[in-house]
Amino acid sequence: MFGYYFNLAMLSLKRNKVLTVLMVLAIAVGIGASMTTLTVVHLLSGDPIPNKSSELYFPQVDPETPASARHPEPYPAMDYRSATDLWNAHRADRQAIITASAVKVRVPDGSHPPLMLSMLSTSSDFFQMFDVPFQYGSGWSSGDDASHARVTVISADLNQKLFGGANSVGRILRVQDSDMRIVGVLKSWRPAPLFYDPWSQNFSKTEDVFTPFSSGLEINKGNFQPYTCWQVPKDPRDMQNSDCVWVWLWVELDSPAKVRDYARFLGGYADGQKALGRFAIGREHVRLRNVMTWLEARGQVPGDVRLQAWLAFAFLVICLFNAVGLLLAKFLRRSGEIGVRRALGASRRAIFSQCLVEAGVIGLLGGIGGWLLTLGGLWLVRQQPVDYAHLAHLDTGMFLVTFVMAVGTSLLAGVIPALRASRVVPAWQLKAL
Repeated sequence: MFGYYFNLAMLSLKRNKVLTVLMVLAIAVGIGASMTTLTVVHLLSGDPIPNKSSELYFPQVDPETPASARHPEPYPAMDYRSATDLWNAHRADRQAIITASAVKVRVPDGSHPPLMLSMLSTSSDFFQMFDVPFQYGSGWSSGDDASHARVTVISADLNQKLFGGANSVGRILRVQDSDMRIVGVLKSWRPAPLFYDPWSQNFSKTEDVFTPFSSGLEINKGNFQPYTCWQVPKDPRDMQNSDCVWVWLWVELDSPAKVRDYARFLGGYADGQKALGRFAIGREHVRLRNVMTWLEARGQVPGDVRLQAWLAFAFLVICLFNAVGLLLAKFLRRSGEIGVRRALGASRRAIFSQCLVEAGVIGLLGGIGGWLLTLGGLWLVRQQPVDYAHLAHLDTGMFLVTFVMAVGTSLLAGVIPALRASRVVPAWQLKAL
């Protein structure tokens, strides 16, 4: 019977072209607006490393010493001593100590002018922990960490700029005033959001230069930006001994038992430092969050995007009510036809089903229009000066959601008009003919 109802629906849509266009537009505009914002929210709230996000944890302690400076959450970063204490304890399967800074980079024998780029100083576990893909070479070893080796990994973008995309492993890169040997070149890699750096914009690009943590401290000679200091450093270049937060840590824990053990270790460390008088707050300010809970605490989806999403769905509800009114007008205009069909033996269920199929066809057509409007809306988002603009693309999942939502919305809008149409009294309509 579906094919029969479908043919009747197509005939009905062709007979009332203006009304059909109005209904399709009502569905398409509502779907286009809501799917544009829903797609942006979906992309912004996605898991940047789905294979391992439940095993990667971001530990936080509160090293601030003045008791009067209490705040509800610990800082995202730590002071140098706390971060290195936790890193050197080796209480996790893997751990990466991290800090970032701007550096001057050039090729010693090249014609390229110097570039000011972002450098990430970290430990060898970083690349395995975060599933960093390599185009050439690999990361450095733990021995390179210990020996303060002058080695570096560079991004695919920097490799393209300086070496034309060729295999540059073994080449020399001058970072600040030090010669660094390239040991690896990354493939294009841009986690979205950029979860491992608590100070970056959520959707910034990754760093172009990666160096061993100890080597990075020596190369940059203490020129690291302190994010918060509770005492003015005696020597701004001696960041290792400053009362400032500028280093952070990620750990990999592959079982709930290890997570509980590490949380106890963090709490014990904070309480011990409080007993020594170095921390003002103990374990009550300890946090250990995995990737997704950390991003949620960080507030990865901008508030204006959430507001736009609510407004778009409110607009969809308005379009839904308009579609209800238009479908009701359309079905009731056919009361005579429906009365004849009922007199010839068609059941109320058959009339109801026929009307719902017609509403579904309208929804399908509205879905095509909504898909086109969504593509246009996402193109407009990509033109905006926001750091997440490059993410605004419609993936396969959201493409399917567009049509499911369009058909579902139209069927929902068609329920009341279809019920009214199925309750047409045949005698009244035949008398009026």
